[in-house]
Amino acid sequence: MLDIRRATRHDARDAYAIRRQAILHQCPGDYGEDLARAWAEVPHSEGFTTLVADHFHLACLNGSTVATGMIDLASGELGALFVLPGHMQRGVARAMVTHLERIAWAAGLEQIHLDATLNAAAFYRRCGYEGDTQAVYHSPAGLQLLCVPMRKALIAV
Repeated sequence: MLDIRRATRHDARDAYAIRRQAILHQCPGDYGEDLARAWAEVPHSEGFTTLVADHFHLACLNGSTVATGMIDLASGELGALFVLPGHMQRGVARAMVTHLERIAWAAGLEQIHLDATLNAAAFYRRCGYEGDTQAVYHSPAGLQLLCVPMRKALIAV
């Protein structure tokens, strides 16, 4: 059974490992091997650990963490949706999005936004997000990645 829970500082290493594996598995086709590897290999930092503790949720299956996702209630941003390659295409990502949207709705947000990677934009559209125009995301590590800014109006969930 899939269980989704808040992350803690102690979960940062697992979250980083899931992020790395998901990027290396899903992103080279849209971003090229070199850029995907540079993105995946951004060093784990204290800033990442703090982000995990402040905003991340983890999807666990039989006690093992298989996915991450975050919602920043102050900015209304959903992100960091990464699923271990062996658990992709099994509804884990959609369950995480639904979970994070419920949290946002309960906190009084009427809309949330995200910057979808090129490989994930179609998934987010299936989840009800709107946006088609590409933009450039400037990562804290100095990388520039094409993305698709998207928004979704929340309804009672």
